[in-house]
Amino acid sequence: MPGPPMFVPQRRFRRGAVLTLVFAGALATGAATGSWGADARHGLPSTAPAPRAAGAEDAKAPTRSAARPRGAAAAAPDRWGGVYSAREYQGFERALRGEYVGVGLSVRRLADGAMEVEGVEQGGPAARSGITPGDRLRTVDGVEVTGRPVTDVVARLRGGPSGTGTPVRLGLAHAGRGSAGEGAVRERTLRRERLRTRSVVSDRFRDGAAAGTRIKVASFTRGTGRAVREAVRAAGPREGVLLDLRGNAGGLVTEAVTTASAFLDGGLVATYDVHGRQRALSARPGGDTRRPLVVLVDGGTMSAGELLAGALQDRGRAVLVGSRTFGKGSVQMPRPLPDGSVAEQTVGHWRTPAGRTVEDGGLTPDLVVHGDPEPRARAVLGGLGPGS
Repeated sequence: MPGPPMFVPQRRFRRGAVLTLVFAGALATGAATGSWGADARHGLPSTAPAPRAAGAEDAKAPTRSAARPRGAAAAAPDRWGGVYSAREYQGFERALRGEYVGVGLSVRRLADGAMEVEGVEQGGPAARSGITPGDRLRTVDGVEVTGRPVTDVVARLRGGPSGTGTPVRLGLAHAGRGSAGEGAVRERTLRRERLRTRSVVSDRFRDGAAAGTRIKVASFTRGTGRAVREAVRAAGPREGVLLDLRGNAGGLVTEAVTTASAFLDGGLVATYDVHGRQRALSARPGGDTRRPLVVLVDGGTMSAGELLAGALQDRGRAVLVGSRTFGKGSVQMPRPLPDGSVAEQTVGHWRTPAGRTVEDGGLTPDLVVHGDPEPRARAVLGGLGPGS
């Protein structure tokens, strides 16, 4: 019997290497999927106007079968369809809990092909060994990674099925040592561990007359919505919020709806259809509807990230600033197969409260900014006035 639907990310390349993070599960228990999308660069990860791509070694990036599912799931080619092994599916479930096996660093490929350390997980093996953001990753287990796809580098960092406790030897050049071909290389041997990601990071800022709280949401894993609510409550009583969804991969749809509930007093968040049957997702009442809100989006904002941004835009609750989002608006249905693998097939689309579908076209921000949009977003937030 088919399971409940899920939102599954697009698996294609757009202007350079792309690392795809897939979350899988049942919508009935809150699961959906998302990808770290094209152009991604900022944070873990996000976007930049340059032809770069981001990835993180903590991502689950399985190999998905092309075109037709195996065995009983054989069907006409599906643009989004594929099959995940039982092991891959277990990895997805860990990802939904915010867990992964790795060394605690994220990487992005620069325009010249160099692989740069984008971020380092506090307390992880990479941080303990002295690796810092901006370092150039030159080799993994003696293999040169400059110019390779981010997906290949991630696979080498994560290692094989044994995972936890296995060693990995990294060759690195210090931050600021020039291009991919320059700088003395040092080696560090790390052991992979089971780690947890932080899907929500908040900090306060003051930029001239504008002051507020910036809440960065990298993905929607379990507990993300609660963490956003707590960050909003901790903000100053008259401060605005800058909700940063750049590079947001998506994830659990229920967590995206809970996040929307932090800013809405009930009402529609999205609708979706499964084989033509319409269903609705609604916010809980009691959210903060008065605090000024600006949402940062870009080409890496996908799936459930787009669902949240579209809801806040359509409901007139937030001003969207940045660049057009990725455009992943289809719904997939997971189906277990006799061998333990899971097939997914497209069954419908989700839409914003105003009835818009984002498939391929994405969301257009209220203010389109080429380059770093955050300074403009802060100015817009300041112009909205203090909360009450």
